[in-house]
Amino acid sequence: MSARSETFRGAPGTSEAFRGDLDLDGDTLREECGVFGIYGHPDASAIVALGLHALQHRGQEAAGIVSFDGRVFHSERRMGLVGDSFSDLATIERLKGETAIGHVRYSTTGETILRNVQPLFAELETGGLSVAHNGNLTNGLLLRRQLVRDGAICQSTSDTEAILHLVARSRHVRIVDRVMDALRQIEGAYALVMMTNKKLIGARDPLGIRPLVLGELDGRYILASETCALDIIGARFVRDVENGEMVVISDEGIESIRFARAQPLRPCIFEYIYFARPDSIVNGKNVYSVRKNIGVELAKESPAEADIIIPVPDSGVPAALGYAQQTGLPYELGIIRNHYVGRTFIQPTQSVRELGVRMKHSANRAAVEGKRIVLVDDSLVRGTTSVKIVRMMREAGAREVHFRIASPPITHPDFYGIDTPEKEKLLAATHDLESMRRYIGADSLAFLSIGGLYRAMGEEGRDAACPQYTDHCFTGDYPTPLTDLAVASPRRMAILAEAD
Repeated sequence: MSARSETFRGAPGTSEAFRGDLDLDGDTLREECGVFGIYGHPDASAIVALGLHALQHRGQEAAGIVSFDGRVFHSERRMGLVGDSFSDLATIERLKGETAIGHVRYSTTGETILRNVQPLFAELETGGLSVAHNGNLTNGLLLRRQLVRDGAICQSTSDTEAILHLVARSRHVRIVDRVMDALRQIEGAYALVMMTNKKLIGARDPLGIRPLVLGELDGRYILASETCALDIIGARFVRDVENGEMVVISDEGIESIRFARAQPLRPCIFEYIYFARPDSIVNGKNVYSVRKNIGVELAKESPAEADIIIPVPDSGVPAALGYAQQTGLPYELGIIRNHYVGRTFIQPTQSVRELGVRMKHSANRAAVEGKRIVLVDDSLVRGTTSVKIVRMMREAGAREVHFRIASPPITHPDFYGIDTPEKEKLLAATHDLESMRRYIGADSLAFLSIGGLYRAMGEEGRDAACPQYTDHCFTGDYPTPLTDLAVASPRRMAILAEAD
């Protein structure tokens, strides 16, 4: 592969400047990654690869697996999709051992080059330690600077590496105590899966912002980001790892340790709106059912005089179903998505970029022409995608286009592992509802209210004194300190060109 220049993307949780391309996938929220691990199974690496396939929606830029065979750790970390690197027998056979962990990545705190691909590995005084991390540390930059000042040599720009250094520098003797020492120094959102030569360790942040579940297959324990990864291998769901809990799996069984003081669970509400796979169970709630409920609440709050309901594929489908069922209007596939097209690979001119859009999404003219349509999408970020979709529907002959968003307006950036633009690039943060409607070109525009979102989650409403979910993108109510915002720009970090 060609050499790539490595840069830091900006403050944790922010994204690169908008490139201005016409990719319909370019204006979506993206989650940082997914994790999976299994202890003591003879087919450990093959099972991890299957689990990562099920978690591919959580990150498509890179994937990695690290295994341990009782003597040696084995690592395979590759750019691209899981199926591109971990479907051949030779690769799996190189990953020897009965314990393995894996990771799929979408980067927010480090450019995706090979040395940032997880799981990361380090040889410590206590032996080897490999770490896979889902989430984002809001004090990761500060920790990194302190570590470097004290002589640490960092090989990546990932905040996950700070966790390895903290474990290595701990003065405790046992690895479990060292890990707890590190966990008590980090802030933000994280679900961690770690592997030593004797243990598989999972940990979830004190608020449970990022998900982590415990499963069992053939008497062996599994840790995974979502239950869909258990389903694909026929594993049994045991329970969610609790917020502020560390689980330690070894030959002696499983041990639960609370490393943080007890406080109410506050998971990320975007897991239900967008990130988790619809067939997953997240904190006891079926994601598909929640998304349909969201559509029902949206229809109650914002009905439209229309002929048909059309989802924006694929994430808008369950909400559109709920909207259609509540209104009694027909549900139609007015936008057809081609699932076999990756990145638009030729974009030399504006006209060819437009053609690249149509390779991925095209209007179903037979369903749309002459109709008053309601488009249902999961969220609106910059609004650039919505502009293109509305234009596509009008070009296909839609008589009226009413846009309904199955979440409240996104007015604040994320710092916990969701790749969002800076606040000034969020359309809802800089425009009122009418100017947003004019910008995207719809006949009407409506968002789900924050109350409607909580009702769809089965709550009576949002408890302002003790919110049930992490919902800062809608409310500005950040549940943890944002320590790194006070630190100077991370763009001062060294830049290294590396051949992948």
